[in-house]
Amino acid sequence: MRKATADRVACLLLAVAAWSVILLALAVFGLVAWHGAAGLSLEFIFGMPRQGMRAGGIWPAVVGTTYLMVGTMLTSIPLGLAGAVYLTEYAPSNLWTAAIRVAIINLAGVPSVVYGLFGLGLFVLFLGFGASILAGSLTLGILVLPLIITTAEEALRAVPADFRAASYALGASQWQTTRRVVLPCALPGILTGSILALGRAAGETAPILFTVAAFFLPALPTSPLHQAMVLPYHLYVLSTQVPNAPVQIQHSTALVLLLLVLALNLSAVVLRIRARRAHRW
Repeated sequence: MRKATADRVACLLLAVAAWSVILLALAVFGLVAWHGAAGLSLEFIFGMPRQGMRAGGIWPAVVGTTYLMVGTMLTSIPLGLAGAVYLTEYAPSNLWTAAIRVAIINLAGVPSVVYGLFGLGLFVLFLGFGASILAGSLTLGILVLPLIITTAEEALRAVPADFRAASYALGASQWQTTRRVVLPCALPGILTGSILALGRAAGETAPILFTVAAFFLPALPTSPLHQAMVLPYHLYVLSTQVPNAPVQIQHSTALVLLLLVLALNLSAVVLRIRARRAHRW
């Protein structure tokens, strides 16, 4: 009787906690949508800023964010996947690999502003990239790298050991087993973790503040070594640095950023479902 009561109480508390998070997220999105939906239009998204960013659109910030996300993806996903494959399939189980895993977990908890200062010192100043899309992409790539490695490693570990044993029994090498058996089975989890990591990078402000973000640019960037306007920093500028900026423009910009992150999260769900259907086990 006591166990049944304890189970009901635990389920109730878990349900309350889960619904509290869901309702809080819906409240934030609803508040931003309520104030920003009226100003959301094709002209706002594809237009250039005017009148000191008090009018016009946010197209340069959208383009800059897209370039930055592509650069972050090209930087972080190959390195993160390679690191996860090495730690899971090739690295011996010893104190060294245990220390590496602890370091990766600790790096995931480092504040983003620290990554911004690291990118400023290494990419902007030491390597001479300057404040550019390249420097920002490399910085954000390092920021999300621990998350990608951790999620990819968990996805690889979830593949049953019997699959590997069966592949070895058929004469496949370790690399053939990893490439043709393990990676396809772990693909749903790898895709989900990678896209969620990119969603986190899309909303970061502190790292891009030091490495790529520009207050205002009259033209779109045409080189990885150019600065760019980026949505998180553009929203910060509208809220704090532009006197008498219309509140509707601020909320509409925030709504576009939220929709971008939501689209990344939904794409992760869709890709995971399709990958699971293609590789059932």
